[in-house]
Amino acid sequence: MNVNWMHSPSSVSSVPALPSLPAVPARTASRRAVLRGLGVATVAGTAAVCLPAAAAHAAPAGRRTSGASGTYALTLVHLGRDGAPTTDYRTLLTALSGPDAGTGRELKKSPSTVTVQVPAGRYMLDSTLSTRPVGEENWGNDWLVQPRLDIDRDMTLVLDARVARPVDIRPPVADARYEQTGVFAEVTYEGVTGFANLMSMSLDLRVAHLGPDAERGAVRTWVDMYWRRPGGVCALGYAFRGERALSGLVRHPAPGDLATLVVRAGGPASGGGTALVSFAPSAGASPALGLPVPAGTSGTFLFTPERGAWDLVYGSPSEPEAPSNNYFVLSQSFTPGSTTVHTFDTPVLGPALDSSHGARPLAQRTGDTLDLAVPLLADGEGHAPSSPLFTASTVTLHRNGALVGTRRGEKPGHASFTVPAGRAAYRLTASATRSRGSVTAAWTFTSAATATATDLPLSAVRFGPDVALDGTAPAHTTSRVAVTVEGAARRSGVRSLTVSVSTDRGATWTRAAVTGGRITVTTPGPGKAVSLRAELTDAHGNTLTQTHIDAYVTRAATGAR
Repeated sequence: MNVNWMHSPSSVSSVPALPSLPAVPARTASRRAVLRGLGVATVAGTAAVCLPAAAAHAAPAGRRTSGASGTYALTLVHLGRDGAPTTDYRTLLTALSGPDAGTGRELKKSPSTVTVQVPAGRYMLDSTLSTRPVGEENWGNDWLVQPRLDIDRDMTLVLDARVARPVDIRPPVADARYEQTGVFAEVTYEGVTGFANLMSMSLDLRVAHLGPDAERGAVRTWVDMYWRRPGGVCALGYAFRGERALSGLVRHPAPGDLATLVVRAGGPASGGGTALVSFAPSAGASPALGLPVPAGTSGTFLFTPERGAWDLVYGSPSEPEAPSNNYFVLSQSFTPGSTTVHTFDTPVLGPALDSSHGARPLAQRTGDTLDLAVPLLADGEGHAPSSPLFTASTVTLHRNGALVGTRRGEKPGHASFTVPAGRAAYRLTASATRSRGSVTAAWTFTSAATATATDLPLSAVRFGPDVALDGTAPAHTTSRVAVTVEGAARRSGVRSLTVSVSTDRGATWTRAAVTGGRITVTTPGPGKAVSLRAELTDAHGNTLTQTHIDAYVTRAATGAR
């Protein structure tokens, strides 16, 4: 997410609306919800999540309030880097136990010394104190975090910016321009989790832990820092778990400590345009930078694998007034020194059956209901689009030769049918028509009512021609095209597989032998298309007939690679 916040150095200001982000599947939605779903406010070049506010009032130092009612006076004294009282602060107090558990209150721009009445209990406190050094354009930010604050009496806390230590993180590339940093703390106590963060667009950032240690492993902290590069982004993130918040952090990674991700933007069915790519850690909130990648080009991310798994969201250019079309590559792990390439929106578009661990079920029967959610127009690498472009779609189900039903106009490959409980032979056909060409998959299998959700034995065949980023292959050339089997046949084994090729849009077909997982294709003249068909039977007798009309087209000259 590209968060470009404007700040007022002398007053608290609301943040402009965050840019629109694609919906994220459930397993990563929590990360984005933290920054999108909560209110955000800025203080002198910083931003922070604002929890629901409770009443606070200024009080003279030393004033004491009775705790007979179960509440106590908490006096907070804010001191800047020069040791003098300051009002350039934002302090959050989050209740982890007691009657207010799970809620919090915010203090900002109040007198430097302020007293609040709080119920007895465990709290998490964080305070941002901001300073603008003489002659400096950017504000300095000091973030103090006390993960464990037990309120059982009247007390006074001095929040002194001078105890903070620098966050010094530097990328090993000279062409990087600093953009922003997110520092986060999460504290869990008796099932309640408190969250705090500081967003800074200044490199002058310092942090410190305050107070006693929390329970073992109760504190999770992380820092994500982002830089712009020509055609790319540098993302350096570090995460920790323990009993204390951070007191400074120094990291100067070497080039070999980082991993590289190259994102290649193909030409979508809508034509040209610019894709928007977000790449951020899977765990925890992060102010990730969006990277625009024009069709036919690529963008590069340099990042720290030690931050954990990462999520890639590719926003494909879409037609005017059409829903945004996004691809998700989630929870991907990397190793230092590695280079990974993802290419989007290139042929052959067709069914994809993700069999990786934790993948969402795509075709199941539960009781008497058959649910189908097969990505019928996944791109050449098998990335499933959230809103594929199509002009018509149909899903039809037959049982023992009799029509059960037809669904038209829905997302290609998506449908639900209710059928009788007894065991029967089924034929399931899904098709999608595009602006040029079509995809059809017809499966046969037997099925009976199930007590629990059970995968249907569907298979898919993926074709991998050598095409340019605009989706074309050279005319009048002979090339080897990869053929890969997915789904049930990959698990049980393939009894038979036949592949055919057409260069006249399916009017005639020529058998192509599958040798070493590849077929040989001779492309037609410029501007014409190659069509492909696969006929498969798995080890249990379930079948697939899959047809791609105009799977990819030809060009006269070499296109962008």
